[in-house]
Amino acid sequence: MKVLSIIPPLVQINTPYPSTSFLTGFLRSRGFRADQRDLGLQLVLKLFSGNGLSRAKEVIESRSKINAALFENPTIQFFLHTFDDYQKTVDPVIRFMQGKDPAIAHRIASRTLLPEGPRFAALDEEDLHWAFGSMGVQDQAKHLASLYIDDLTDVISHGVDSEFSLSRYGEKLAASQASFDPLLKSLAMTDSLLDQFLLDITLTALEETKPDAVLLTVPFPGCVLGALKIAKIIGAHAPAIKISLGGGYVNTELRSLKDARIFDYVNAITLDDGERPVECLLEFWAGKRPRENLFRTFLRSQKISSAIEYCNSPLEHDIPQGETGYPTLDGLKMTDYISMVEMLNPMHRFWSDLHWNKLMLAHGCYWSKCSFCDVTLDYIKRYETSPVQLTIDRMKRLAAESGSSGVHFVDEAAPPAILKELSKQLLEQKLSFSWWGNIRFEKTFNQELTELMSDAGCVAVSGGLEVASDRLLKKMQKGVTVEQVARVTKNFREAKVLVHAYLMYGFPTQTVQETIDSLERVRQLFEQGCLSSAFWHRFSATAHSSIGHDPEAYGIRVERNPSLTFAENDLEFHDTTEVDHDALGVGLRKAVYNYMLGIGLQEDVRKWFEIKVPKPLVDPALVRNAIASKR
Repeated sequence: MKVLSIIPPLVQINTPYPSTSFLTGFLRSRGFRADQRDLGLQLVLKLFSGNGLSRAKEVIESRSKINAALFENPTIQFFLHTFDDYQKTVDPVIRFMQGKDPAIAHRIASRTLLPEGPRFAALDEEDLHWAFGSMGVQDQAKHLASLYIDDLTDVISHGVDSEFSLSRYGEKLAASQASFDPLLKSLAMTDSLLDQFLLDITLTALEETKPDAVLLTVPFPGCVLGALKIAKIIGAHAPAIKISLGGGYVNTELRSLKDARIFDYVNAITLDDGERPVECLLEFWAGKRPRENLFRTFLRSQKISSAIEYCNSPLEHDIPQGETGYPTLDGLKMTDYISMVEMLNPMHRFWSDLHWNKLMLAHGCYWSKCSFCDVTLDYIKRYETSPVQLTIDRMKRLAAESGSSGVHFVDEAAPPAILKELSKQLLEQKLSFSWWGNIRFEKTFNQELTELMSDAGCVAVSGGLEVASDRLLKKMQKGVTVEQVARVTKNFREAKVLVHAYLMYGFPTQTVQETIDSLERVRQLFEQGCLSSAFWHRFSATAHSSIGHDPEAYGIRVERNPSLTFAENDLEFHDTTEVDHDALGVGLRKAVYNYMLGIGLQEDVRKWFEIKVPKPLVDPALVRNAIASKR
């Protein structure tokens, strides 16, 4: 059986999402003829081209005849006024961002080549010089080109398709949607420019690979619409092809699925790790396995077309991590991916710049206690490590395929013991890789270990500081303290490793005072050089977390939707503290953005808020004293 795994629009454009490379490698190890395509990247490349922009301009001008207000949008106005400049520069800019024409960087950096739309308005020459100096021409050009692409993205979202962005497509139609109806409504409309482009690239992929089955990976809500549009195209033009849906979105949001209408588009939906469920499903489609022996799979009921059947044989089990084969990039055009530098912060570019080969050191999370995390689901609770030498072999294979020595370990939290052994083995085998990943800021990361990791190629780590409040860290069972985080992050920074902190606000029972105190601690961490970057996330109660299972224990009341038939993840809840967390969020994000640029680190944290907030009660030397105590 020939199998095609597809990354649908849209996930990321600088490097392929790893699910298809893992599945393709596994299926090949089991004897299947497996291939893969990134149709999200192909859609972006088709859109951001001379021909694509011409087609977009035609759509905008046609829509403007019906909706005159469209002409009043400054982004649209600028695009139409400077269209000739956009059309002649877009193909060279894309080639530059793919690394295919570095010489054009000098023209871009001179700011004489590109039309500069609204996204350039806040650009400051002093900031550019601070970030790139006189020699950082390539990076400076990449930053300017990224703003150029962001302007064009705004043009498409304002004038062509409101659901479009570079990292998501139709996200609000799928995220925690109790009903399938919004997606159905959008799927019924198939005459947009993006639909036409998606039709072309989907049919091309089918012609190139001639699959018997297609596997659609949907890691996030922002690629569900694209996946289902692809499924609809396949159903209309090649109805004999079987289609399966899987991935992170399915695993977290569709576990309570009741609406069988989704099976008008796909034949099956698999949950959790895809290797064994997909293998069983392919055997079933090939007539080699009975229906009742499928593994974690939703199908339309054979008896009632409006009902769903869940097949989960007790005889089946997941494939051990050491037996899943070698992930492969074969089938993905690695030289077509686009690197972007949207923010003047060295750590933030790790998510959007360059190609990173993606691997895992272990399945699941070795801690698996955080109350806000999906600790009841397989991807968190089932912890299983991979042999270190196997991981190194996979690193070498992917580097040979991609031409890149960069590795992003996508673990929920990379285990310190495994990182220590990996670092030792890389040094002993005299292997040169650059790698990064997510960790817990636990005390195991002492000066000795962080220096060892740095010597072995670790360039960055990210981790959750979350609320930066010891009371709330204990309540969320994070297993760390603010002082401990300060010591660990300083160890990494002294070892020349970049550090990113995930921050959270609006946790149940969090007061205004605690939020302000948290920001003060974050300010001190930046001031003392412990953090390279950070980002504030608004707390969300999820259905599969400890909080979602027992909200009363955390002081909130969850409002369940009785008419739920489709997706459920983020839960509506009421916090009795009645704090306006959204208003506080504006100031928090403004503060940390400036801290990342080295601005305002000596100033009172209250300056960032437009609303009145209390004075921080934190010891002004808390972080400095914590760092000193480690010595």
